Parts: sequence; C-alpha cells; structure tokens
Amino acid sequence: MGLAIPDGARVLVVGSGAREHAIAWALAKSPRRPRLYAAPGNPGMAAWCEMVNLRVDDVSGIAQFAARERIDLVVVGPELPLALGLADACAAAGVRVFGPSRAAARLESSKAFAKAVMAKAGVPTAAYATFTDPAAAKAYIRQQGAPIVVKADGLAAGKGVVVAETIAAAEAAIDALMVGGKFGAAGATVVIEQFLRGREASLMFFVDGETVRPLLPARDYKRVGDGDTGPNTGGMGAFAPVPEVTADVVADVERRIVRPTLAELRARGIVYRGVLYAGLMLTEDGPYVVEFNARFGDPETEVVLPLLASDLLAILWATAEGRLADVEVAWRDEAAVCVVLAAPGYPERPQTGAAITLPDGLPETVFHAGTAQRGDGQLVTAGGRVLTVTGTGPDLTAARAAAYRAAEAITFPGKHMRKDIALVVH
Repeated sequence: MGLAIPDGARVLVVGSGAREHAIAWALAKSPRRPRLYAAPGNPGMAAWCEMVNLRVDDVSGIAQFAARERIDLVVVGPELPLALGLADACAAAGVRVFGPSRAAARLESSKAFAKAVMAKAGVPTAAYATFTDPAAAKAYIRQQGAPIVVKADGLAAGKGVVVAETIAAAEAAIDALMVGGKFGAAGATVVIEQFLRGREASLMFFVDGETVRPLLPARDYKRVGDGDTGPNTGGMGAFAPVPEVTADVVADVERRIVRPTLAELRARGIVYRGVLYAGLMLTEDGPYVVEFNARFGDPETEVVLPLLASDLLAILWATAEGRLADVEVAWRDEAAVCVVLAAPGYPERPQTGAAITLPDGLPETVFHAGTAQRGDGQLVTAGGRVLTVTGTGPDLTAARAAAYRAAEAITFPGKHMRKDIALVVH
C-alpha cells in the first residue's frame, strides 16, 4: 500500500534560515504540488511559501496554527523548537510531524546525555568527563593536558565548542562558560573531551524508529577564515559528497554508531523519528562521533538536498508515519558546493541593515538566511550568515566554480566569504 499523500498537501516548514529555505525549495519540487507555509520564514522562502508570523520557540502557537489550518505535515528545521518539545506538541494536537520528540532531541540539546547514551551503547566517541564545578573542570584539564576540547552541555548555536591548544586556553573557556555565563544555563554544565585527530565529515540519516536511510555525506567548514582560521561559526560552507566517505564507511557508521544509539534510546523508552546527524571524525581507528544533532545540518542541507533525486515530501511523510521502508531515497551522481556569505563582524558582532544586490540570472539555489525586506522592497542583511549560495555540477570542481561564480556576483557592503571551500578535498 502506498503513502496516502494528498495532492496539494499542506506542509509547514518551521525556521527562517538557509536550511529551511533549502527544505522548502526541495519540497516545492514534489510532484504532489504541496501548499507550503513557513514559520516565520524569510524573504527567499516567500517564493514558495505562505509566511506565518510565529517565532520558532512559540511551540504552542505553532501547534495550534497547524491544527487550526489542518496542516498535513510539520517539518521542523532548527534545534531549539525540537528541544522545547514542538514535535510532542504537534503530535498531541493530532498533527503529523517530521522531527524527534523532546526526549529524543536531547541527543543534541544535552551533550552529557548524548555521551551517556553512547557510552552505554558502546559507540566510538572521545573519552570525556562532565563537570558542573569550574575548579574541578580546571583540575581535570591540568591532569589531561592539551590539546583538549571544552563543550557547553546545552544549545549554543554551534558556537559552544572550544578546541583548546593550550591548558590556559582551556581554562579560559571554562571561565567564559561556567563563570562568565557566556551561554547562560547551556554552559553551566560542561563536557571536556580528548582531542581526536582525523578528517571531519557530517553524515545524516533519515530515521523512522526502525528503518535507517543515509543521506549523502557532506563536509562543512566551521571556522570563519580561510585555512580554518579564526573563531568557530555555525558553518561557512560545505560540499557533498565526500570522496573518502565511501559506501563501506557509511555502512560502518550505520552499524557501529547509528543502530546502537537508536537501540539504546529504545531501551530508555524513546523512539527516534526524524533526521539523525552524526558529526564524525574519521580517525585511523575508524569513525568516531564528535557530536549528534537532532535535525538537518546547516549548511550541509544546502548541498545534500540539491542532489536528492527522490521526492522529499514522500520521504519526510513516510518518516513521520514510521513507513520509511516504503519509499525510495535515491541520489544524483553529481556534486554540490555551497559558500556562505556573511555580514562584516560575524560571528562575534555582525553588522546588519546593509542593502543586498542580487543580480538577475542567479541559480534557484541561492538560499536566504539573515535577510529581511524593507518597506520599499529592498533586501537587506539581517543576521550573521546572510545567504548560502549552492552550485552543482558533474564533479566538485564544476560545482565549486558554479557556487563561487554566483557568490561573487552578489554584493553587499563588507561581504565576507571563505575562498577555500572544497578547494582541498583529500
């Protein structure tokens, strides 16, 4: 029996970033011609979606809107509403939802919880300790030595991780998180980990509780400057696929990491449905988990979804219904590269409000993030990461050229982008 997805199905995408724009763009290509809504959305999503003026953290407001407007499927983009229980609220309102429950999303919203699950499941991850007392944390750092990794336990928009090259830098990170309260309650507990050497890769999986289907592997670039210099950001670019993440590596990650993690969650009475994102370090001893995320990665989504050959609506619908085994997940034999255009001062103090010029003839895959439309219709910068520009092609070289061609054509004062995305792949 096929999935009973009505033509013109009403789908609400929650979020306002380039990831959500990419999700809406991919859903709009469905042969079932869904009617799309976005809460709160962004100016780029307006081409495909009806805008709904609700904040992503307004969990009850979103669930009530979805029930009232007879939304057939809610697709949750960012981590915050998942951590606040949006999937649970939608389910309670009788609305189909793509995204894990609050309990399942703790894999991302609490690094200490994720580490405990991995330890119990025997999943390969860095040795670690968890602290709520800064003095004890510093004593552990002095005992372990550097380099060492300090992580805020809670959500910090991708900026709560410090890879400390020295003991002094690690102690300064403890002071910033635990004493200075840089991320508030999210940093009151810290996880301190051994530093892993290797190559990073992001591997996402569609998971419906039982069936697991991999997405194409991607690699993102977290630091703000060329050559991986400067502070960490939410991500400055990405490419897919990753040549060294072969089908064998993907199968190994599913067997040794994803399935044991899902089984351990089930043992705790938690069924995981949605996207499970494994941030991996490819070491000489095989893949290790650096972090789990409970949603599509950003900017990885902006390179992975343009390579999807199957109907995204059918995949998300089937996942929400626990019927992922019934649908095809197929990929184009191509490559994609995305480049993030950031506002000056990002990530510390981005300056916003500058006029953006988007020339005619740009590809559809210019995804909006920190943009807003002024009363006179002028597009302006409204966040740190302004636009994500994706190029596709038969190989990474062609995809990279397409991405940078479009990225160079877009202008706004102080535009910053890395010039080395997908330049050195091996």
